[in-house]
Amino acid sequence: MSKVQIKVMDNGSLRVTGEVELIDMDGNVFETKPTFSLCRCGLSSKRPFCDGSHKGKFQARDRAVKTPE
Repeated sequence: MSKVQIKVMDNGSLRVTGEVELIDMDGNVFETKPTFSLCRCGLSSKRPFCDGSHKGKFQARDRAVKTPE
C-alpha cells in the first residue's frame, strides 16, 4: 500500500492524496477519488467533502509544532 498524504491547506480544506477508505461513524463508505478535499470550515454543501464555500469566509493557518522531548 502506498503512503497517504493529508495536507492542511491554509484557509481551506484537508487535501487527501492516496488510496484511502472514508467511512462515517455508522459504517457507510464514501466513494473517493485518488485525490480529494475534506471540509474543515463546516460551510460545504457536499460535506464531508469541500466544495470551496470557505473562500473568503474561513481562516486557519495550522502548522505542525515539534514538542520538546
